[in-house]
Amino acid sequence: MAAPSVTLGIDLGTTSVKAAVLEAAPDDPTGFVVLASCVRAARADVAAQNAAAGPQAREQDVSRIIQALNECLAALPRQQLRKVCGIGVSGQMHGVLFWKTGQGCEWTEGGAAPVFEPRAVSHLVTWQDGRCSSGFLASLPQPESHLSVATGFGCATIFWLLKNSPEFLESYDAAGTIHDYVVAMLCGLPRPVMSDQNAASWGYFNTQSQRWNLEVLRASGFPVHLLPDIAEPASVAGRTSHAWFEIPKGTQVGVALGDLQASVFSCMAHKTDAVLNISTSVQLAASMPSGFQPAQTPDPAAAVAYFPYFDRTYLAVAASLNGGNVLATFVHMLVQWMADLGLEVEESTVYSRMIQAAAQQRDTCLTITPTVLGERHLPDQLASVTRICPSDLSLGHVTRALCRGVVQNLHSMLPFQQLKEWGVERVVSSGSALSRNEVLKEEVRTAFPFPVSFGQDVDAAVGAALVMLQRNLN
Repeated sequence: MAAPSVTLGIDLGTTSVKAAVLEAAPDDPTGFVVLASCVRAARADVAAQNAAAGPQAREQDVSRIIQALNECLAALPRQQLRKVCGIGVSGQMHGVLFWKTGQGCEWTEGGAAPVFEPRAVSHLVTWQDGRCSSGFLASLPQPESHLSVATGFGCATIFWLLKNSPEFLESYDAAGTIHDYVVAMLCGLPRPVMSDQNAASWGYFNTQSQRWNLEVLRASGFPVHLLPDIAEPASVAGRTSHAWFEIPKGTQVGVALGDLQASVFSCMAHKTDAVLNISTSVQLAASMPSGFQPAQTPDPAAAVAYFPYFDRTYLAVAASLNGGNVLATFVHMLVQWMADLGLEVEESTVYSRMIQAAAQQRDTCLTITPTVLGERHLPDQLASVTRICPSDLSLGHVTRALCRGVVQNLHSMLPFQQLKEWGVERVVSSGSALSRNEVLKEEVRTAFPFPVSFGQDVDAAVGAALVMLQRNLN
């Protein structure tokens, strides 16, 4: 009897890198067992390469992301990695980085395991980047797509660079998301390939025709040679060009997936499930019926967008920019206040203490609208605090109101009654911000009129591995 199929899943997130090794369940053709998993903080945020990008710019050092990836792989059991027959990769959508073909990385064999290190590579401009103002976005050509273009989207960032730093773009001849880059480096691809999941997240991509808006882009002088080739999600991008840790050379690598779609794939057991992810940002997704096609005119004011999933189906998604990052901003503010008062305290200590305080404060009249980063459909919206009274100013009150605000903001984007009308019967939730915050879990349970189950922090990595696992078994 053949050995069970084993796959590796990788998720390159905004704040951390995750990896999971999966094996097919011996007595269940659709089941799987997580043999091992690992999470490492990326700590990759850096200042923008172009000062003109301003204080709203959000960039990350690719070398630090790859270092966290290498640390994850090094922490996984070597005997499990030797069995890996397929690698699935997912990651933070919308962002863009650039590299020189053939010079994007260098493989080193000298250490304990073969690894690749970035070489002729730019920073990653992430989905959180705010350099594209509302005025700049309004000056861009109308996309031939059902999806609008927002700041932080790959094509919007390239348009900004074209206008403000054209010589920067001339230094590179390839571009992709961070997970497209990793797939291209693992396989030594001459040109990057991109799934429609990630292409749609860049903007100027038509999901029905599966084509970039080349005519529209060329007419505006856009460097279309930087756009990756398109491949089906769940298809194979190539094979590893080197042994990687204990994974053999020639191992199949899947086309990179969006972290949202990978997370949903790992969690959604039934079409009647909705999937909630609260990590750095927040996504609430529900499956649209087979054959559903979104209206082909983009609506920038719409809070719900329809993103491609698998097999030409769509997910209805409320994607809030304000999630765990809001809580992190609050913690940073408290630490800064303490420093201004001459007191030193660790952010981790503040976080755990404020969650403890909120857990004891079951309710509050304080109301916080947590949109410090605005929203894609309301880019100029700011946060606010209302219904302030002297009795509700404790740390517990404020933290409880902040957690509640994150959930209520999502409710304003996608009313839970709408989920009922779509036939949703259960909410499966996961994400790093949720997994370590019992108060946020309480608010989620209270807010939804459905049973709520809680998954793991590594769901996107599990989903990426599961896609490859099912491909191999089929």
